[in-house]
Amino acid sequence: MGWREAIMATVTGLGFDLVDVERAPRGLLRVTIDRQPGRSYAIASEFVLVEDCEQVTRQLQYVLEVEGLEYSRLEVSSPGLDRPLKTEADYERFAGQAVNLVLKAPFQGRKNWQGVLQRAEAPAAEGAAQPAPAGWNLCFKDGKAEQVLGFMFDEVREARLVPVVDFKGRPRRSDAAEAGPAVEAPAGAAATGTDGG
Repeated sequence: MGWREAIMATVTGLGFDLVDVERAPRGLLRVTIDRQPGRSYAIASEFVLVEDCEQVTRQLQYVLEVEGLEYSRLEVSSPGLDRPLKTEADYERFAGQAVNLVLKAPFQGRKNWQGVLQRAEAPAAEGAAQPAPAGWNLCFKDGKAEQVLGFMFDEVREARLVPVVDFKGRPRRSDAAEAGPAVEAPAGAAATGTDGG
């Protein structure tokens, strides 16, 4: 088992998602973790706590010593408000949330897009034993018109959540579903957040 696999097994074994592992200059090993949705923890919170990072750090110190990985500093942290979406499981988890998307190749002269991430509906092909991969949609407003950018997971260079800085945190999935569709503010009202485009 390699050191990356050992880190993955340790982090998931403790009940967390491994978001990223990075070996930085000067011997820094940076591990980014997140809490798994729907799982109960000793201290209830939607977000990663200092105690979570401490628990993972202690366990990783033992594992990395056994694996013989040389490092001078181990840093375990949360993914932050602009959490990167690295896997399709991340896309599933954060479907319905606002994301910043960077495509590998430009589409209509742009690589950078911002909108709400949604799973694309796969068209039913007649006589097909396997449904075609559905892909993803990014819904956004371009001027006054609603637009949808369809893309596949492998066409994305980077995807990150749009930071929510209202000090109340990101709405829970159940809260967002109960609230229904977002209502646009009247033209004279002050806008908050990002430009959405």
